[in-house]
Amino acid sequence: MATTPAPPGAPPKPTWDPRSATPLPWLRPTIRIRLTLLYGGMFLIAGILLLSIIYLLAAQAVRTGNEPLYKIVDFNDLRVTSSNCPVVDNGNLSLSEFNAAISDCIDHQRKVALDNLLSRSLLALLGLAVIAFAFGYAMAGRVLSPLGRITRTARAVAGSDLSRRIELDGPDDELKELADTFDDMLERLQRAFTAQQRFVGNASHELRTPLAINRTLLEVHLSDPNAPVELQQLGKTLLATNERSEQLVEGLLLLARSDNQIVERKPVDLAEVAGQAIDQVHAEAESKGVRLRGTREPAVVQGNGVLLERIALNLVQNAVRYNVAEQGWVEVTTAVENGQAVLVVTNTGPVVPAYEIDNLFEPFRRLRTERTGSDKGVGLGLSIVRSVARAHGGHIYAQPREGGGLVMRVTLPV
Repeated sequence: MATTPAPPGAPPKPTWDPRSATPLPWLRPTIRIRLTLLYGGMFLIAGILLLSIIYLLAAQAVRTGNEPLYKIVDFNDLRVTSSNCPVVDNGNLSLSEFNAAISDCIDHQRKVALDNLLSRSLLALLGLAVIAFAFGYAMAGRVLSPLGRITRTARAVAGSDLSRRIELDGPDDELKELADTFDDMLERLQRAFTAQQRFVGNASHELRTPLAINRTLLEVHLSDPNAPVELQQLGKTLLATNERSEQLVEGLLLLARSDNQIVERKPVDLAEVAGQAIDQVHAEAESKGVRLRGTREPAVVQGNGVLLERIALNLVQNAVRYNVAEQGWVEVTTAVENGQAVLVVTNTGPVVPAYEIDNLFEPFRRLRTERTGSDKGVGLGLSIVRSVARAHGGHIYAQPREGGGLVMRVTLPV
């Protein structure tokens, strides 16, 4: 069944999601945070060293614990009072006791002065450290602002806008060189994707038209009741070959276009898509004696309905065609699991070695055959499925089923 491929538009979607945000952005070891810690840490270390030197010099200057600067040798009729050293108010002290009390009081005042110097210096250092970290954070943001522009442009490009450019102004430094290089790369990518879209459009017309004409001519000749049997047999053979060529062209065009990100998205229920695919394959399944089963729960995703239908149709067709000769079955289920829409197609069939799984998704590759040499398809079914799933931000996983056959699991974001 021929379907209309999705219109060409966007570049391939990256494997990483540029819109995903870190749950705790302040915990990310960004360059700005690291530069801030570097600037602030260097200032803090320099401040601690400077404070230590000042404290040691001040302690040495006041000469804590050394001999007093003066000593009373005769204090007849000497009266001394002090609020900071009340012991000298006692008039019953001897001369040696009085000198010792004065020396203790001076040492105490020196220690109090050094302690005040240290505490106030620490408070000043703490305040300056906060200012230094804030200044370093602001300066790091200013220095790294070109990288922010580059990141925003890269996100816009990843969101399918190849026309965006950074166009960074400023000095001719490493960041401007990086931005200019990125702009040149975007220019080449835009030219490449434009050429690809033009080629796909031209190929769509140039390849489909002659095949459609051939099919029409063959059908006209086959409708002639007076045509010889040999000519009718040859016409049927050529018509089958032409139909196979049309399928190949449709598959190639769909594969080329589905490698791009889907721009226009609409709500699509995977259960409905899977049901339509089963309806289309039902007659073929009955002719081969394959039973279709499975429960399909609603699983709505945002995407292109035609391409999503191609995913389900290709998987179900492969499951029917590559099945056992007797008592075969295909199970198709849809559901929403862990915030993702899931389509699972399971079938009986020949035993598939695990090391052959990856080869099944390559174009024109089949199990133990590498080119188109069978009437079961053109060898693009699973390649198209993988490309369409990636274009929708999803994935497809395949694993051998115990006893033979495969389990195909497609996950898409809801």
